[in-house]
Amino acid sequence: MQSEPLPASAWPAQALLQLMWLASPALPVGGFSYSEGLESAVEAGLADTETKAQHWLLDQLALALGRADLAVVAQAFGAWQRSDLGRVTELNDWVRTTRETSELRQQAEQMGRSLCDWLRQRQPDDPRVAALRALAPAPTWPVAFALAAVHTGAPVRDALLAHAFGWAENMVQAAIKSVPLGQSAGQRMLAALSEAIPAVVDAAIALPDGERQACTPMLAILSARHEAQYSRLFRS
Repeated sequence: MQSEPLPASAWPAQALLQLMWLASPALPVGGFSYSEGLESAVEAGLADTETKAQHWLLDQLALALGRADLAVVAQAFGAWQRSDLGRVTELNDWVRTTRETSELRQQAEQMGRSLCDWLRQRQPDDPRVAALRALAPAPTWPVAFALAAVHTGAPVRDALLAHAFGWAENMVQAAIKSVPLGQSAGQRMLAALSEAIPAVVDAAIALPDGERQACTPMLAILSARHEAQYSRLFRS
């Protein structure tokens, strides 16, 4: 006699949907309003074609996001699970103090505050949300994202995949507007970034604490130039 199939668990699907929500450009944190130096790179002729913009973003994924923000998300994820507020504060301070320009720091803090406000509406009784809000002078985006991801119940690797894809989608949209590019070119760039993301995520999870770094001199120079760029669409 053939047994009846077991009912599918609703929780994994809910966790996936929550991660998709966190990765969505519709999340009200303002990620779509930043180019993270890309607009300035286009102005300088370093990312003014599809090929150059794709190479720029692949390098930024591996050298900036992977070695800094993704590593912070991975470490803050565990700290939030343990309610280790000392470690959370340490990571938040590291993000703030390693942002190489005022634009990049303001982005990290603004997006962190916005996600904290979003979490307060969804998880008002979690004391960790109050602790996030109390981080001075502001919660930063990677640390806030880690707590939001913990609330989904998803594994840390899936949380980092969602974080990286959300970044990639926002940056591709910035490239489409800045270069400018068509939607097909944007999809090709997103495909290239999506192919590279899993390996970058795995490296970020495995990165020892002492090897986390934020050192991208050209990005810092372009971000500083962007602050006084004559014409711009984005806030960074």
